[in-house]
Amino acid sequence: MTTAPPDARALLVKLFEAAVSAAHPSTCLPPCLPDIPVHGRLLVLGAGKASAAMAQATERHYIATGQADRISGFVTTRHGFSLPTEIIEVIEAGHPVPDENSVTGARRAIEAAGAAGPGDLVLCLLSGGASALWAAPVDGVTFDMKQQLTRQLLKSGARISEMNCVRKHLSRIKGGRLSAAAAGTEMLTLAISDVPHDTPDAIGSGPTVGDTTTLADARAILQRYAITPIEQIARALNDKANETPDPGSAELANSRFELVARPMASLEAAAKLAREAGYRVDILGDSLEGEARDVAKFHASMALNAKVRGERVALMSGGELTVTVSGEGRGGPNQEYALGMAIALGGADKVYAIACDTDGTDGGVGNADDPAGAVVLPDTLSRARSAGADAATYLRNNDSTGFFAKIGDLIMPGPTQTNVNDLRVILVDP
Repeated sequence: MTTAPPDARALLVKLFEAAVSAAHPSTCLPPCLPDIPVHGRLLVLGAGKASAAMAQATERHYIATGQADRISGFVTTRHGFSLPTEIIEVIEAGHPVPDENSVTGARRAIEAAGAAGPGDLVLCLLSGGASALWAAPVDGVTFDMKQQLTRQLLKSGARISEMNCVRKHLSRIKGGRLSAAAAGTEMLTLAISDVPHDTPDAIGSGPTVGDTTTLADARAILQRYAITPIEQIARALNDKANETPDPGSAELANSRFELVARPMASLEAAAKLAREAGYRVDILGDSLEGEARDVAKFHASMALNAKVRGERVALMSGGELTVTVSGEGRGGPNQEYALGMAIALGGADKVYAIACDTDGTDGGVGNADDPAGAVVLPDTLSRARSAGADAATYLRNNDSTGFFAKIGDLIMPGPTQTNVNDLRVILVDP
């Protein structure tokens, strides 16, 4: 049995922490904050897993510049992700499945944007998770109906971009509709990207930007995953009144959008640290998609081939993988990737891996203390066998959390207050 050197796990965790730090709002947001209009106020609205830290960084900036009396507003974050603030209110709501607070937050945001004056500036602080945290169903669709559809999409293995397309066309706030509600008031969105290719209309389902998807796209997604919608949802997805404004819409003429953190920047931060540790770095992309266990098998083969060639290399990737659930276990795409990786590596020595969600939680039951992911070491399978855990059985049951809990290899940092999607690293050290 080959055991990982004492510093292998520590280095993997440091790489994850470097990726998170690069995207933390306290680092990336202040340089992008706007001047407050001379004859108006700054109204702050926001939603996402990073929104509490974004609100905190925003108010600290304006307090330091003596303008605290000219800002107001609120943001909506995930349950358990709140932080203390002095001016900007923070409310918590459900994620990944919306709850009543999601509805309240969305309604308040729409009303506040509509009440802003012509001399004001609406600042929207947006990050991943906003799709669930702001829920405002269209006419004829209830919150419970939309909640049930979200559960079906999650279980189907649909990609996050596909889920957001459907949700946008069942919403009064997504797909540019928040900007439309602000009418002639100037709006600036500062966003942390958690989506493939950093597409603005996909981050939080694009409440402030034009939508490149259509009602027809939403209907096709449900058909693709064999989801038969109930009558009310089917009717809404065929109602032209629910088509979202496109990017060239006049309704959005006063709305600007700027990215303050990207997945690739976080990958580069981790890569810098890996190079300093003596590894050549291959970044496989910041927007990978696919079934977690299948991607893990492919990445494991790349690592094993590099090992045969005698290469000291760090294989890194970002994006968001999916899990098609057929078992009764607990876990998320990062943990399932790690379990698939462990099986595919088969105990190969001197190959180590980590897979974590940069928001600090990966799947689970929706609690703030869910695992972020897991590490894979050369002795992962042997330690599991000693603990009476068969990796293949756990994988069939989609119980990656249970597997890694057995051997103490879960990564549990709690909420990180940012979200630039997943970080996966494989270290080959022949």
